[in-house]
Amino acid sequence: MDNTVFITKCKEIVRDYIRGNFPQLEPLAFTDIYVVWVSKALQNNKAMLATNLRDGLYFEVTYNGDKHEAYVDVYLKQKNFVIPETAM
Repeated sequence: MDNTVFITKCKEIVRDYIRGNFPQLEPLAFTDIYVVWVSKALQNNKAMLATNLRDGLYFEVTYNGDKHEAYVDVYLKQKNFVIPETAM
Protein backbone atom coordinates (compact mmCIF):
# COMPACT_ATOMS: atom_id res chain seq x y z
CA MET A 1 0.00 0.00 0.00
CA ASP A 2 1.26 3.47 -0.84
CA ASN A 3 2.52 5.35 2.26
CA THR A 4 0.20 8.32 1.70
CA VAL A 5 -2.85 6.06 1.52
CA PHE A 6 -1.60 4.01 4.47
CA ILE A 7 -1.11 7.07 6.69
CA THR A 8 -4.60 8.33 5.84
CA LYS A 9 -6.07 4.92 6.74
CA CYS A 10 -4.08 4.88 10.00
CA LYS A 11 -5.39 8.30 11.00
CA GLU A 12 -8.95 7.11 10.25
CA ILE A 13 -8.39 4.06 12.46
CA VAL A 14 -7.08 6.19 15.34
CA ARG A 15 -9.87 8.76 14.94
CA ASP A 16 -12.52 6.01 14.92
CA TYR A 17 -10.95 4.32 17.96
CA ILE A 18 -11.03 7.58 19.94
CA ARG A 19 -14.63 8.27 18.87
CA GLY A 20 -15.76 4.76 19.84
CA ASN A 21 -13.99 4.62 23.18
CA PHE A 22 -14.17 8.24 24.33
CA PRO A 23 -17.55 9.54 23.11
CA GLN A 24 -17.39 12.47 25.57
CA LEU A 25 -14.48 14.00 23.63
CA GLU A 26 -14.82 16.32 20.68
CA PRO A 27 -14.10 14.53 17.39
CA LEU A 28 -10.43 14.62 16.43
CA ALA A 29 -9.31 16.30 13.24
CA PHE A 30 -6.58 14.64 11.19
CA THR A 31 -4.27 17.47 12.27
CA ASP A 32 -4.73 16.27 15.89
CA ILE A 33 -3.27 12.88 14.96
CA TYR A 34 0.38 12.71 14.05
CA VAL A 35 2.74 10.07 12.73
CA VAL A 36 5.72 9.40 14.96
CA TRP A 37 7.31 6.84 12.65
CA VAL A 38 6.37 5.05 9.42
CA SER A 39 8.04 2.33 7.39
CA LYS A 40 7.33 0.25 4.31
CA ALA A 41 9.02 -3.06 3.56
CA LEU A 42 7.96 -4.96 0.45
CA GLN A 43 4.15 -5.16 0.62
CA ASN A 44 3.93 -4.38 4.35
CA ASN A 45 3.54 -1.07 6.20
CA LYS A 46 3.92 -0.05 9.82
CA ALA A 47 3.20 3.27 11.51
CA MET A 48 3.30 4.57 15.05
CA LEU A 49 0.89 7.38 15.81
CA ALA A 50 -0.15 9.60 18.70
CA THR A 51 -2.63 12.40 19.28
CA ASN A 52 -2.45 15.79 20.93
CA LEU A 53 -4.79 14.51 23.67
CA ARG A 54 -3.29 14.18 27.13
CA ASP A 55 -4.49 10.59 27.51
CA GLY A 56 -1.05 9.08 26.89
CA LEU A 57 -2.29 6.68 24.22
CA TYR A 58 0.06 5.53 21.51
CA PHE A 59 -0.98 3.53 18.44
CA GLU A 60 0.87 1.04 16.27
CA VAL A 61 -0.76 -0.01 12.99
CA THR A 62 0.72 -2.82 10.90
CA TYR A 63 -0.59 -3.66 7.44
CA ASN A 64 0.02 -7.21 6.22
CA GLY A 65 0.09 -6.95 2.44
CA ASP A 66 -0.09 -10.73 1.98
CA LYS A 67 -3.33 -11.07 3.93
CA HIS A 68 -4.68 -7.58 3.15
CA GLU A 69 -5.43 -6.86 6.79
CA ALA A 70 -4.23 -4.47 9.46
CA TYR A 71 -3.36 -5.06 13.10
CA VAL A 72 -3.71 -2.31 15.66
CA ASP A 73 -1.98 -2.12 19.04
CA VAL A 74 -2.93 0.57 21.54
CA TYR A 75 -0.44 1.42 24.25
CA LEU A 76 -0.63 3.62 27.33
CA LYS A 77 2.50 5.45 28.40
CA GLN A 78 3.06 4.60 32.03
CA LYS A 79 6.27 6.38 32.88
CA ASN A 80 9.12 8.42 31.49
CA PHE A 81 12.43 8.69 33.33
CA VAL A 82 15.99 9.77 32.60
CA ILE A 83 19.13 7.67 32.83
CA PRO A 84 22.29 9.76 32.64
CA GLU A 85 24.88 8.69 30.08
CA THR A 86 27.36 8.04 32.88
CA ALA A 87 25.05 5.35 34.26
CA MET A 88 24.78 3.51 30.95
